[in-house]
Amino acid sequence: MWTKEAAATAEARESGIRNKSSSSSQIPVVGVVTEDNEAQGVFKPMDLNRVIKLLEETDKDGLEEKQLKFVKKLVQCFQNGLPLRDLAQIFKILNLCAGKIKNQPRFVESAYDIIKLCGLPFLKKKVSDEITYAEDTANSIALLGDLMKIPSSELRIQICYQQASSSYKIQMAEVGGLAKTMVQSITLLEHQLVEKLWVLKVLQHLSTSEVNCTIMMKAQAASGICTHLNDPDPSGQLLFRSSEILWNLLEKSSKEEVIQQLSNLECLLALKEVFTNLFMRGFSHYDRQLRNDILVITTIIAQNPEAPMIECGFTKDLILFATFNEVKSQNLLVKGLKLSNSYEDFELKKLLFNVIVILCKDLPTVQLLIDGKVILALFTYVKKPEKQKIMDWSAAQHEELQLHAIATLSSVAPLLIEEYMSCQGNARVLAFLEWCESEDPFFSHGNSFHGTGGRGNKFAQMRYSLRLLRAMVYLEDETVNTDLCEKGTIQQMIGIFKNIISKPNEKEEAIVLEIQSDILLILSGLCENHIQRKEIFGTEGVNIVLHVMKTDPRKLQSGLGYNLLLFSTLDSIWCCILGCYPSEDYFLEKEGIFLLLDVLALNQKKFCNLILGIMVEFCDNPKTAAHVNAWQGKKDQTAASLLIKLWRKEEKELGVKRDKNGKIIDTKKPLFTSFQEEHKIIPLPANCPSIAIMDVSENIRAKIYAILGKLDFENLPGLSAEDFVTLCIIHRYLDFKIGEIWNEIYEEIKLEKLRPVTIDKKALEAITTASENVGKMVASLQSEIIESQARQDVQNEQKVYAKIQATHKQRELANKSWENFLARTSNAKTLKKAKRLQEKAIEASRYHKRPQNAVFHGTDIKGLNTTVPSGGVVTVESTPARLVGGPLADTDIALKKLPIRGGALRRVKAVEIVDAPKKSIPT
Repeated sequence: MWTKEAAATAEARESGIRNKSSSSSQIPVVGVVTEDNEAQGVFKPMDLNRVIKLLEETDKDGLEEKQLKFVKKLVQCFQNGLPLRDLAQIFKILNLCAGKIKNQPRFVESAYDIIKLCGLPFLKKKVSDEITYAEDTANSIALLGDLMKIPSSELRIQICYQQASSSYKIQMAEVGGLAKTMVQSITLLEHQLVEKLWVLKVLQHLSTSEVNCTIMMKAQAASGICTHLNDPDPSGQLLFRSSEILWNLLEKSSKEEVIQQLSNLECLLALKEVFTNLFMRGFSHYDRQLRNDILVITTIIAQNPEAPMIECGFTKDLILFATFNEVKSQNLLVKGLKLSNSYEDFELKKLLFNVIVILCKDLPTVQLLIDGKVILALFTYVKKPEKQKIMDWSAAQHEELQLHAIATLSSVAPLLIEEYMSCQGNARVLAFLEWCESEDPFFSHGNSFHGTGGRGNKFAQMRYSLRLLRAMVYLEDETVNTDLCEKGTIQQMIGIFKNIISKPNEKEEAIVLEIQSDILLILSGLCENHIQRKEIFGTEGVNIVLHVMKTDPRKLQSGLGYNLLLFSTLDSIWCCILGCYPSEDYFLEKEGIFLLLDVLALNQKKFCNLILGIMVEFCDNPKTAAHVNAWQGKKDQTAASLLIKLWRKEEKELGVKRDKNGKIIDTKKPLFTSFQEEHKIIPLPANCPSIAIMDVSENIRAKIYAILGKLDFENLPGLSAEDFVTLCIIHRYLDFKIGEIWNEIYEEIKLEKLRPVTIDKKALEAITTASENVGKMVASLQSEIIESQARQDVQNEQKVYAKIQATHKQRELANKSWENFLARTSNAKTLKKAKRLQEKAIEASRYHKRPQNAVFHGTDIKGLNTTVPSGGVVTVESTPARLVGGPLADTDIALKKLPIRGGALRRVKAVEIVDAPKKSIPT
């Protein structure tokens, strides 16, 4: 057993070594042996091989005395330190001495003296000795761990006492694996406290190295140390050193492996007992710090769902400790206990809130949370500060605990809906939000993690309250949501949003944006699938949505949260406006569709899918088409042209095969993506969607097809020839997709080696052929459009060229007439005036681009645009009337009435020149 005398002796010995180290701090970790005898002191060379040979001899009279004498001489010889070059031989001598201890106890002192020399710096003659003798040094130090098996308390303490003062020695210990043998030695010292404390001290030093921590972890150090936390120890060193080692193992080795080692009943019972004792009886600053450290370690273990926290009763106790201040309990563990406002107790309270969040992830904990009245305890913080009440905590501490409690409720309350409602949770949160929005003077400290950005305002309180409401609303529990709506939550949320945007706060912009996003998400959750609630949302709600939609697009790249706010806004359009006709009409009236298309034109993929989905739904409103067709983007781009451009971009990203003009290449698989090509068709159960079906939901092509279909394929303004080529594919999207699905069915039948009856086989073949014919006919139509556009480009170019040529001839005639006039004029004054006019005309012509200087680039077939001399692009304003009739009408799978059919582009009623100069050239 550990006695006061033994503790004092060990402490004095340790203190003496520390004083010695501090007084000789100039001595290097590895000393340098020089040729100067004075510098070497009493160090004298010695024949170590002779000593080894002598110690190996046996059965001679007077041999033991002679051996002890030589070992003593060796110790005197190396009293300034052990040279690295001799380390292997010296440790061999040490090992021989250790082997004699059992039968010749006098060798304990010899071994003790040699080990004591290891506490001195190792000496080197050359700079390279550290590298040269690294292996010998590592093996020698590792031998110390094996010597712990010798049943000598004094020797064991001396072995432990020498370690970890030198980084070089620790490095050698890593190589030699000393940490492993030291961990294993703990089991030999179960009832020998003094030696165990020294071993723990060694392990504490060794655990500062990641390599040693890994070695210790593999030797099961975590569980071995944790199970002995409650061993008797009046000095308190065992708990302190053990917790320090556990910390280092968690930080510097595999955290998952260490948690796994500690996730057993024995370890958790030990931790529970230690924590409970420190919680109830720890009053010193040191005890409270150690208590908090044990709780952090416990919290880390609790993250493992396999840890038996409930089985060992630790969960129940932690819930009790977390709530006894707010909910009075008669439990003997907390009877008469009270937390002070000291820093350690304040940290403990926050750690207890945190561990509840971790514990509630394990569903069996729910009943314990109910029994412990956790919701009621946490709600005691969800109220405005009471001025006259004497607080247990300071104002700053209370604010931080308040925010922490609300954040904890966001995790716990969704699991305990009945308790939340019985505590009038909705009413409490809404009342607290009302105070957050009020002008009530309140000085917020904002000096904690949860209080970030809330200094001098109530943004932090509002932020976490809205998070709590959002978590409850998204449970989709009708009892909770109905109660919220009856309490006027929709109107209150809209009011808070309007109040925020009326008072811009650039300093806390990120938090304000988060608050706005959460408000819109709460409104979306409340209004989705409820027409009456959408009507309450009404025009005021539409106005706040429009306000966000008008945000400068450049802010989306700021990283402050505008992207999230825009997502929330689009979600609120879907949930709060669509389906409510008055709100839809008001949204259209306020040019909401224009704003949607403006965002779509930003060409940011993350928004496209959601916006297109909203557009599909909006197009059911008969008033929408006019708004869509009236929209104009940059360079007078139309909505139809934008949608077709998005289709082309999507197909390029999906790896769909198209030629340089956008034509179909593979008529059998006109819509196939690279993903579909890579993944072969496999037989699937009837309830599993195939790749062709999943493709519909995973990209935007189906939505673009639906929108253009509702806008009428035949009446789309502002399309170029390239757009018409793509439009041919879009118009047949459904036919192509049906063909894909039938092809999958046919292939699956083949793979399953089924033989359909003759009629079914013929039907399948007919469908496959018809689908391929549609692809061929669309490709044919695309070729006609491209050829027609090419001919039209040539004609337009010829007309422009002819007009320029006529203008040039007129100028030549005019010049000739002028020269004739000058030749006939004899009046000097008139001639002089005429020449001056001619010079001015020539000078003026230098500053203007004359038609005869224009460069003709020819017809741009690749881009399917007509390039005129001025660089303008001729685009077709509406679908040509001649795209009627043709071979597509003859297929079985085709629609009876085809908006786009075969036939050449014969004549265009009107054309538009984009990016032309001020004086456009007539075509």
